[in-house]
Amino acid sequence: MGPVFFLTLLAQQQASVGLGAGVVRYAGGSSFSTLSLSPAVQFSTVSTFVGASGAVSLLEGGVWASQGRGDFWAALPWRAGHTRFALSSTLAASDRTDGIASASASLVPEAVTNHFALGAGFITGVIRHEPGVGSLRIRGRAWWQLPTSPTQLSFTTEATHLLGIWYADVIGGLSFDGARAVGSVWLTARFNEAYRPTGAASAAVQYFVSPSIAIEASAGNYLRDPFQGLPRAGFVSGGVRWFAGRRPTVAAATNDKPVLRPLVAIKRGGDTAVVRFRMPGAHSVAIAGSWNEWKPDTLKGLGEDLWEGALRLAPGTYYFNLVVDGNEWVVPAGIATISDGMGGRIAVLNVL
Repeated sequence: MGPVFFLTLLAQQQASVGLGAGVVRYAGGSSFSTLSLSPAVQFSTVSTFVGASGAVSLLEGGVWASQGRGDFWAALPWRAGHTRFALSSTLAASDRTDGIASASASLVPEAVTNHFALGAGFITGVIRHEPGVGSLRIRGRAWWQLPTSPTQLSFTTEATHLLGIWYADVIGGLSFDGARAVGSVWLTARFNEAYRPTGAASAAVQYFVSPSIAIEASAGNYLRDPFQGLPRAGFVSGGVRWFAGRRPTVAAATNDKPVLRPLVAIKRGGDTAVVRFRMPGAHSVAIAGSWNEWKPDTLKGLGEDLWEGALRLAPGTYYFNLVVDGNEWVVPAGIATISDGMGGRIAVLNVL
């Protein structure tokens, strides 16, 4: 479970591997891993997120267990006003050398606004020696980045129609991505037509002892997965994780660099706000933000690598990225950023 939790927390493009141990306890007994190896990789841009994680564990009795999960999210080129469209997909699988194996996959197209998404799609699962099942899934989610804080709140509700019965999972979470500590807390409630409501809670934390090494731990419980046949269980795990690259926020903290601030636009009469950027070597620069439905508007080149744009904006806080040479989405250096809720970063613009 640990690699799955941390995959959603680290808004970085890098690879890592963890080494640790844990125990999973369920109604029929418990499984203790004396050793677990858990690699994870991810890549994210302003419009794409691809992540994969897994674990190979040695259980009691010499049984080896493996699990893997892949997540994919991509914005589609179509828009309707302030709404853009995207595809979200997840693939998960587990296997044990004592003959137990299962897998599940989901695909959910969704409509996305600045802080909300709504979609409907399909989920399927298969268990070894059993026929596969599939069902309709309807999902809504929302997220909020707390002002001037590395904390994000999220809320998701999923309704699934499986074998003639509807059930709904309601999930709330809080994620914190600080200079040295990364953590999350999740609460889940399940409601269905046939059984009484059930719930689960979990927490995970990483502490970076250096820019490339973190101590991590997680604990809690999770609800049963009817698509893979996994029972309701509790878990505790801990270990050490090595990262292929250095964590930028840790490096900034240890070098005592100044805290980044939002870009403040220069007013030029009425509602016109002027922004300027220095982009060495760029042949064209455009700006896309929350005020123009994230459609790039071309900036004017002033020479000496300077680019300027005049925006008609009322006083307030806005979010943006630059588009360099027509295809590279860039967060300008030296400006405060926040998470876009989908694995990327967006810059902050203040109009006074």
